[in-house]
Amino acid sequence: MHRAPFRARRREVPPSRGFTRGTRSWSVALLSVALSVAPATAQEHAVHGMTMPGGWRMVPMDPNMPMLPGLESAVPVVGPFMPGTGMDPTIFPEAQPSAVVPMANGDTLHIAVSMVRRTIDGHEMIMYGYNGQYPGPLIKTAKDATIIVEVTNDIQMPTTIHWHGVRIDNRFDGVPDVTQAAIRQGESFTYEVHVPDAGMFWYHPHVREDVQQDLGLFGNLLVTSPDPDYYGPAHREEVFVLDDMLMDEQGAIPWGDQAPTHALMGRFGNVMMVNGQTDYRLSAQRGEVVRFFLTNVANTRTFNVVFEHARVKLVASDVGRFEREQWVPSVVIAPAERYVVDVRFGEPGEVAITNTIQAINHFRGEFYPWVDTLAVVTVSEELADPEVSNAFETLRVHSEVVADINAFRSEFERVPDHELETTVRVQDLPQPIVLAMEADTLYVPPMEWNDAMPMMNWLSSAEQVTWILRDTKTGAENGEINWRFKVGDVVKIAIHNTPESFHPMHHPIHIHGQRFLVLSMDGVRRENLVWKDTAVVPVGSTMEVLVEMSNPGEWMLHCHIAEHLHAGMMFSFVVED
Repeated sequence: MHRAPFRARRREVPPSRGFTRGTRSWSVALLSVALSVAPATAQEHAVHGMTMPGGWRMVPMDPNMPMLPGLESAVPVVGPFMPGTGMDPTIFPEAQPSAVVPMANGDTLHIAVSMVRRTIDGHEMIMYGYNGQYPGPLIKTAKDATIIVEVTNDIQMPTTIHWHGVRIDNRFDGVPDVTQAAIRQGESFTYEVHVPDAGMFWYHPHVREDVQQDLGLFGNLLVTSPDPDYYGPAHREEVFVLDDMLMDEQGAIPWGDQAPTHALMGRFGNVMMVNGQTDYRLSAQRGEVVRFFLTNVANTRTFNVVFEHARVKLVASDVGRFEREQWVPSVVIAPAERYVVDVRFGEPGEVAITNTIQAINHFRGEFYPWVDTLAVVTVSEELADPEVSNAFETLRVHSEVVADINAFRSEFERVPDHELETTVRVQDLPQPIVLAMEADTLYVPPMEWNDAMPMMNWLSSAEQVTWILRDTKTGAENGEINWRFKVGDVVKIAIHNTPESFHPMHHPIHIHGQRFLVLSMDGVRRENLVWKDTAVVPVGSTMEVLVEMSNPGEWMLHCHIAEHLHAGMMFSFVVED
């Protein structure tokens, strides 16, 4: 299969065939008959990129996708939002690439949240930035340090900073109305960030992430270990921040003003970026081992990262290293997750780093391969230090991690203390969408790798869609859930993603302030464990996690698809000191 060049996508579509569920086959005709829908005509798709009622532009759609009857001029029930509407972008400074900021224990960093100018895919846009950078500064500090970060908000929207994955003092977790008041325009807030764990973490807002994060408010926090042998040998390190942006020929598609759009599946972008760039390139020597720190900051998209023709070793994830290193063909990374991989580039030439997925077209009843080029590595003939190249062949066992996890193994087999299930409730959606969704769920993919219904997804808002986490023992949902623990408790939670809802979808579940182990998926025990703060539950699956309640305070548990979070999929729990 050929890979797509930058900013372009090439797909291979197999002969039309129906999806199967059990022993039944559902053909393309089923959906067409149910809705009396024909493929969109050129005239119908001419509305793309044109201004629609209320200042909206319709989202880009695949020409093979049908236009649902009665929705030709439909727009979301919320209004459109674009930062700096009517303002000249040139009055704002151009965003600069992320700068590395080394910080010692007790050091202070000043961060300004401000408007910046960016050019993405040929379109000049007004966006947001931390200290005028895109991504924000790469903060680098040592394990067990405490750094001071003074944040001043210069944008019109209130904001906060959440230090994702850091087992931080609860006062500084960045959750508005739970741990702090939101920082309004012209105001400041000072965070004391103590970092007890080594690894790659990140920071982002916890106010309208669907807007603020998508517009550039994110950055990495790299915490180094005092152990010089914490990771294996590598020639160098690279930080890869993975993101996407939803755009048409005029630029970014507006966001919802009072509530998010794309509330069903989340806002998938169609322009891929690495470190804010659409044409990211690297060079390497033959045999060079590069350590990649991967972070997914996209609102919704789960990436399947493939390093073409290169060997990949999985080393670490959210809150530390795996028990042992292992070879992997690719890295599946959901929103908010981080992974550390060592990659050896063995042969000279170009190596594409791609997002390689099995896309889906619900209306035509087809799967098809889809490949987006994220970056290109040019490997020279010059030979890298062979000692490091040869050491790459060794798969290390991290005995400290094994010993740490051994203290919890007696808890692995017991009955879960709590059980959650995921579902969704909708109201006041246009009838064509309801009918289409009812037919659509005749087949349920475990993962939504792409937006298979762009128009219906765009028209759904968080005012019409409520995503739900339900306590199966009490029936309590979202904010009604009342869990209380004590420091030192070890809590086993089973999370079931029901396939029977109006629109089943996978969910990356994030737990604030604590660390957890993913023990099993669908009863299959995980054999190589790692401490996590975010993990994805496919549709129809049950994930069992073991949470170490080590950090007192009131903490959130939520889906990290930004639109699902703002459509209600969250609750808080209390850990008493």
